[in-house]
Amino acid sequence: MNCTALKAPGNLTQVTEFILTGVSDLPELQIPLFLVFLLIYGLTVIGNLGIITLTTVDSQLQTPMYFFLRHLAVINLGNSTVIAPKMLVNFLVSKKTTSYYECATQLGAFLVFIIAEVFMLAVMGYDRYVAICNPLLYMVMVSQQTCKLLVSLTYLYSFSTATVVSSLVFSESYCASNVINHFYCDSVPLLALSCSDTSIPETIIFVSASTNMFFSVTIVLVSYFNIVLSILRMCSSEGRKKAFSTCASHMMAVTVFFGTLLFMYLQPRTSHSLDTDKMASVFYTLVIPMLNPMIYSLRNKDVKAALRRFMTNSFWSLKTMKFMNL
Repeated sequence: MNCTALKAPGNLTQVTEFILTGVSDLPELQIPLFLVFLLIYGLTVIGNLGIITLTTVDSQLQTPMYFFLRHLAVINLGNSTVIAPKMLVNFLVSKKTTSYYECATQLGAFLVFIIAEVFMLAVMGYDRYVAICNPLLYMVMVSQQTCKLLVSLTYLYSFSTATVVSSLVFSESYCASNVINHFYCDSVPLLALSCSDTSIPETIIFVSASTNMFFSVTIVLVSYFNIVLSILRMCSSEGRKKAFSTCASHMMAVTVFFGTLLFMYLQPRTSHSLDTDKMASVFYTLVIPMLNPMIYSLRNKDVKAALRRFMTNSFWSLKTMKFMNL
């Protein structure tokens, strides 16, 4: 047994640290994988910080759509940062350990951001529905107060759920192997190590994940059903094209994210493959947070125009400062 432990009642030993197997245990792949994931994380930080900066400072991006996009970027950056730094360090060390409380903190933080992303994408779907189907009432139905309320409820719910789920996972006894077959502390591989009955936390996690997915996917599907009907009723082909372009980025982000999550979490326990789940986890914890800023910027004229204005203003500010110093 590979285990750092303390004596617990009943002649059992209680795990005090865990060992993460990582993405791969092949020594020759550690440096190449480190470089690949360092690049992914670097692009994630640059892209999401860019979205956050542009939607904060540019006066033409002060709309509900970009307010929600800014919070999606915050969530993506947070989710990736919870996972990537520890993962990158583990590529360079021989013993990939994480303490009991560090593992609990990582699981809780990861759940906060992943649940927040699920509902933020649903909120953004509702925003697109109102913008296309009820444009005259848009600023009333999606007012500044409504935006703040929706974002606040998203964060509050995700924090509350994450606290409950992570508490349930770490209320279990871990007194056997402490080797987690994953590159971060997630609920499924953790519960697989427990030496106590995990039926209650497994059921609660499954019900919670299923409920969250059901409500968020339902909101998105209903929103886009009405959007499609509204677009089909438009007489102008230019109007249809413009309406579709305003929600194309969100549709792409939703399809990639929810498709991966459905594959990952809504499988029965008996059909779970931890190695397959590990690959899916790489996608939605690291790859999707990198892709979202590209999806929303490369296909969005407003964001590209805001970036040009930001770069131009920064260039002239720098040039003016140099001139004044002379």
